[in-house]
Amino acid sequence: MAKSLLRTDSEAAEIYGRHVKAVYRVCFTYLKNPADTEDAVSDTFVKMLRSAPAFENGRHEEAWLIRTAVNVCKDFLKHWWRRREDLDSHANSLQTNGMMEADGILDAICRLPEKYKAVIYLYYYEGYSSPEIAKALKKPPSTIRYYLREARKILREMLGDEL
Repeated sequence: MAKSLLRTDSEAAEIYGRHVKAVYRVCFTYLKNPADTEDAVSDTFVKMLRSAPAFENGRHEEAWLIRTAVNVCKDFLKHWWRRREDLDSHANSLQTNGMMEADGILDAICRLPEKYKAVIYLYYYEGYSSPEIAKALKKPPSTIRYYLREARKILREMLGDEL
């Protein structure tokens, strides 16, 4: 029997506690700014509370939240005000509020083209396989493998021996 889609405060708090760090890291790779990242994280969890999706298991729950976070970030970046703002000015603002460690590799990931960021993050930081990423991002597995290969090539050029 399907579980009720309505969540109690404690259930919502448990879901938040389990996934807030992963959602924060995904949002940060897109937005590169702690304040905007926190807004995107809260928007992601508000969308979860409003839409009340039925999750099959913990992995599905996390995949749904990550996919929603990616969409929230993309919408945020499309906003007219963001087009006027110099995003490069945020490249050095790796203040992380304890949600993630700032290092050269993460900084390089943040500088990747948009289509590669989520794929690299999900594969290396969250441990998803390429078929799982393909399903979550609604792209063919061959596209995900291509994105991974190209992103690795770009990261090698950016980081050289550091990688």
